[in-house]
Amino acid sequence: MANIFHVAKSGSDANPGTADKPFVTINAASIVANPADTIIVHEGEYRECVNPRRGGLSNTRRITYQAAKGEKVVIKGSERIQSWEIVSESVWKAVLPNSFFGDFNPYKEPLIGDWLIYPTDRQLHLGDVYLNGMSFYEAASIKELDTPKTKSHVTDHWTGESVPVPCVNQTKYLWFSEVTEDETTIYANFFDADPNKELVEINVRMCCFYPKKVGTNYITIRGFEIAQAATPWTPPTSDQVGMVGPNWSLGWIIEDNILHDAKCSAISIGKEASTGENERTYRKDKPGYQYQLEAVFKAYKIGWSKEKIGSHIIRNNTIYDCGQNGIVGHLGCVFCEIYGNHIYNIALKREWFGWEVGGIKLHAAIDVHIHNNKIHDCSMGTWLDWQAQGSRVSKNLFYRNNIDLFIEVSHGPTLVDHNILGSKYAIKNDTQGVAFVRNLIAGRLLLGCDNAGNYSKDRSTPYHTPHSTDISGFSATFGGDDRYYQNIFVGDGDKAQENIGTALFEAYPTSLEAYIKAVDTKSPCDHDVFFAENQPVYLGGNVYLNEAKPSAKEKEKLDMQGFDPSFSIEEKDNEIYLNITLPKGFEQLTSAPHNTNSLGRVRIQGANFENPDGTDLYLNSDFFGNTTNEKTVSGPISNLKDGKNHIPISAPQSLRA
Repeated sequence: MANIFHVAKSGSDANPGTADKPFVTINAASIVANPADTIIVHEGEYRECVNPRRGGLSNTRRITYQAAKGEKVVIKGSERIQSWEIVSESVWKAVLPNSFFGDFNPYKEPLIGDWLIYPTDRQLHLGDVYLNGMSFYEAASIKELDTPKTKSHVTDHWTGESVPVPCVNQTKYLWFSEVTEDETTIYANFFDADPNKELVEINVRMCCFYPKKVGTNYITIRGFEIAQAATPWTPPTSDQVGMVGPNWSLGWIIEDNILHDAKCSAISIGKEASTGENERTYRKDKPGYQYQLEAVFKAYKIGWSKEKIGSHIIRNNTIYDCGQNGIVGHLGCVFCEIYGNHIYNIALKREWFGWEVGGIKLHAAIDVHIHNNKIHDCSMGTWLDWQAQGSRVSKNLFYRNNIDLFIEVSHGPTLVDHNILGSKYAIKNDTQGVAFVRNLIAGRLLLGCDNAGNYSKDRSTPYHTPHSTDISGFSATFGGDDRYYQNIFVGDGDKAQENIGTALFEAYPTSLEAYIKAVDTKSPCDHDVFFAENQPVYLGGNVYLNEAKPSAKEKEKLDMQGFDPSFSIEEKDNEIYLNITLPKGFEQLTSAPHNTNSLGRVRIQGANFENPDGTDLYLNSDFFGNTTNEKTVSGPISNLKDGKNHIPISAPQSLRA
């Protein structure tokens, strides 16, 4: 028989957890909860890290943690501090015994790890200070607190463009700490605020809801606000700890939550420590690439399989103001579904930079479906890195990101369909075997691979048996073997701009037969002749506007380079609108939905574009879920028309199963 336990700020952990005698901590309820039980948490702030003692047994016998309906329940990794002493005009200090932090002191723990690039002139830490919810920056010295300065802009590592740095009244709010054997002193410049009267918090816990034990399966987390955890840097070669996460488990549902102000990552569906813990950084004897390969094999040896790991659902959450990622994962993210989430302001604080940032950043996203999300104002919108086999990015709204979508050193099949990519840089394509179908691509394409594999021939990555973690082989990434069908490309009006449209692929063959013939005419060697030829790129049904440039090899297209569609993503009255004017004749270019048969197989892996259960795929459902098997216009929305289109597009949340 399933039980319901209650937690309330008026309760006591000596209570039995009933509605009239609730527990006071969520952890107390987790100790007694068994499969099929529900824990209802009532209004208030819970400053604890919930460590679920056990998980459920199946989808129908899971343990559910949920906020009471209509009540605001907040779980924080921080503590309020009201013992500040003034040091100078606006600088204050708080002196805390190290026992206050227990066995984890964020002000002693360095921000460190593989692929963390800068800063190089100082050591940052996992600690943070918040004034009425606003996160501070860590100073290099106490002296810097007296003369705080800010850079209004920095250079973005991806695009080379100048991008803004958030600040208040042109000034950064700064903190600095000193840790001795017995105590920790935190200094901060609060300017005109009195920290003993305002809400000032410091983060003290690494996470807010995270099991210490791996294999804690089938847990649901629903309806909480979760914030201010001292999460560590999470590359694919580390123990990827998030503010919330299953820690190498199976079948979690994380839904309807608000998550913000994780030092690094909000939700982790990544790997655990035994398969690697930043050895590149600490041992320095091998590249991170080599340790990442080893992590894949180590994970396989400890049970990395569909039966034991992954298959999580992350839906309808709001995630913002995190230093590194909204959602991160390596290996543990397999077979997941991520949808209906609103993700923004990720890695925009720019206090540090590394190669593992993004609204969503996943490695080995095998059969992961990312759909119906709204992702904006992120350093990188979504980044699929290594083994994006069977990944599908569908019906998402991207805008105001430095780059919307990055796919790297994978071999496909990867499907990108019915998305609106509205940022200046829409796609960074350093991979192969991707089908881009019926997207609105209103930004530049950045290509990182060439036919010689110069981007990745010194770091081959794995590919797998379809819909499995079983490893089939390894390959360099050559670029190409991509499909661009039925997309709308919108240029920026610059006739000299070469990175919008498919003219980038003019030197690529348009069929596998032509590629094989070109390779076969070379001298009878082996792998070197494959490096000498471009892989095919398949084209058809695309629309080119405002100086977006088509390939001359594309036969069925609408080439209106000189037409300015006045494209914009407009935020107004709590709604988001797509504004685009389409030329006369747009409605005449129609084509049937693509499917498994028409998309063909990818060359290296040999697999088809298909559903995760192996059934045939039909791309007959548009951005809004409207379904038809008839011919429709190009782009993500089936009822686009000639002339002005002003369409509300707040990314629709898919219906729950």
